[in-house]
Amino acid sequence: MNAKTTLSAKGQVVIPKDVRDQLGLAPGQVLDVVPMGGGILLKPQQQKSGRSFDEIVAGIRARIAYDGRPVTIEEMNETIAEGWRKAAEDSDR
Repeated sequence: MNAKTTLSAKGQVVIPKDVRDQLGLAPGQVLDVVPMGGGILLKPQQQKSGRSFDEIVAGIRARIAYDGRPVTIEEMNETIAEGWRKAAEDSDR
């Protein structure tokens, strides 16, 4: 879909309603303005959840049941590397 708008004397543009609705843009939405070639890209900034880090971690922990011992970063890295090795062996490449 192509839409047109006009630049005002103050340098403002109006994003047509059907485009705002399609993208879920609301009043007050912050847009990044990115120069591209001979034009610009208006990119909506990601909305923050408003939750603290502790609230987010608590939500993750509530979804994941793990009753084992704490695992070190080294053990995590070894497990990930082993997974990649197995995936490479199983790959058709």
